[in-house]
Amino acid sequence: MADDHTHVQEFFAARAAAWDSRFPDDGPRFAAAVADAGLGPGDAVLDAGCGTGRALPHLREAVGPGGTVIGLDLTPAMLAVAARAGRADSGTLLLGDVARLPFRDGALDAVFGSGLVSHLARPADDLRELARVVRPGGRLALFHPVGRAALAARHGRRLAPDDLRAEPNLRPLLASAGWHMISYVDEDDRFLALAVRGG
Repeated sequence: MADDHTHVQEFFAARAAAWDSRFPDDGPRFAAAVADAGLGPGDAVLDAGCGTGRALPHLREAVGPGGTVIGLDLTPAMLAVAARAGRADSGTLLLGDVARLPFRDGALDAVFGSGLVSHLARPADDLRELARVVRPGGRLALFHPVGRAALAARHGRRLAPDDLRAEPNLRPLLASAGWHMISYVDEDDRFLALAVRGG
């Protein structure tokens, strides 16, 4: 999500139809990340920047039929792909911006965000908005199906010291937004940072 929503929407809209076919082997990685997120039956969880909704079935399995699963994305085309793939059966799909969430304070138990951090226009403010809608002690899982080095190589870049996902940058960023990082994994086939909402 960025200040220029039109640019972000155009970028993802152009890629929405082929998104899942570009990354066909990510399903088990999503499942493992959701399993590590600490969700329980009956929890209410938001998939922030849900894209085509690949995490939604795994989130539904984690929270059970009594839980609440919401997939929110800025790009209508991504949500349309999620709906066509049947992922609306696993949760409610909402068009929206993580900078202005339509939930009351403390309404959720957790937020899951795949590939989210690099698309935040104002990372500290946006992570603070995510914290606002999560109860104290609730969880944040920032995930990517590949680690930072593998992702940089995929895009023909080198890792930059100012990468927000680098642990020395992400830990204080989360702390400034009301989160306490409890776990950080950055391997070739997985990136997962887990944090808990402060009281």
